[in-house]
Amino acid sequence: MQPVEIKPSVYWVGAVDWDIRDFHGYLTPRGTTYNAYLITGGKNVLVDTVKQTHFGEMLSRIGQLVDPGRIDCIVANHVEMDHSGSLPLLLEIAPRAEVITSPQGEKGLSRHYKKDWPFKTVKTGETLDLGGRTLQFFHVPMVHWPDSMVTYLAEEKLLLSNDAFGQHIADSRRFDSEVGWDILREEAAKYYANIVMPYGENVKKALAALSGLEIEVIAPSHGMIWRRYLPEIFSCYRKWSGYQADQKAVIVYDTMWGSTRKIARALQEGLEEAGIPVSMRSLKDNHISTVMPDVLEAKAVLIGSPTLNNGLFSTVGAFLTYLKGLRPRQKIGFAFGSYGWGGQAVKEIEEVMNALGWRRPLTGINIQYLPGAEELARVKETGKKLGEIILQEN
Repeated sequence: MQPVEIKPSVYWVGAVDWDIRDFHGYLTPRGTTYNAYLITGGKNVLVDTVKQTHFGEMLSRIGQLVDPGRIDCIVANHVEMDHSGSLPLLLEIAPRAEVITSPQGEKGLSRHYKKDWPFKTVKTGETLDLGGRTLQFFHVPMVHWPDSMVTYLAEEKLLLSNDAFGQHIADSRRFDSEVGWDILREEAAKYYANIVMPYGENVKKALAALSGLEIEVIAPSHGMIWRRYLPEIFSCYRKWSGYQADQKAVIVYDTMWGSTRKIARALQEGLEEAGIPVSMRSLKDNHISTVMPDVLEAKAVLIGSPTLNNGLFSTVGAFLTYLKGLRPRQKIGFAFGSYGWGGQAVKEIEEVMNALGWRRPLTGINIQYLPGAEELARVKETGKKLGEIILQEN
């Protein structure tokens, strides 16, 4: 692939990782990109690098535009190694290049790489004159690391947005209009749900801080570059960061001998009878990272587990651990399960829901052995009642 010009004298020079399928526990069936951007025409400025395994790919693209040894500045928007991994190799080629980053970025890069690099730390709002064009830097802490920063090229109305607005997609195309909104929304939601969701309040602050900028193009660190669907992705980020959900439900469960599945299906029938769309997610068949977009966008989350060895079934326990880390808010929670004797799983699910601050308007369901026809009819009615409660939500 050649470098791709995204604005006059601004080029994508990143790398495409076609084969990655696991991004620190998050499944990436479409692969990903590591996006780096080279600004030429005055000073030669590289904004972010790529994962070190793909350094040669990035270097080749840079070399088609300028001598890599003549890079003047490298903007490190983020310390994480999929962004900064090629910094040590690049600075061997361009040892005079200044590394521009946030104060937290300098601390993180120094701690990780143990190198005495020529750092220049910038305050939020600070600018850098490139000789006819201006870079402006904005700190966006905890979107999604303490060091996170975005960079704005004012004259081109271009936001280099770091991890915000990212998606994990490997593709030879570079722009949103070439891929289409449906795929991009799906991947952007999955990315937000699995990476950014715990930091909704910080995202809202970042959106407010950037609201005064004129933005024609958003170039994130992963995935496609946004220029056609800017109103749509801004709308999604405002919704997601405000923990706004749709009047629908997701049922997440696993089962040993089928009893918990029967309860899940009866709850589904009741919810749908009340007019609530339902997603069913068996943890035996769905990875936890693929479940999280449903959790992000559903008002009600129903979680079911059989009791095994006086506790949770292992897949449900793993899901709850993952859920606690991502901290979804403003949900209606409902726990259910089956058991042979102890029946502790439902209580443990409810404890997690309580810790997350979820509302639990109805008592959970816990059925011994195999549920009978009358019990399943009552479960269905419970589902219907829960659906009616969801419909009352704004």
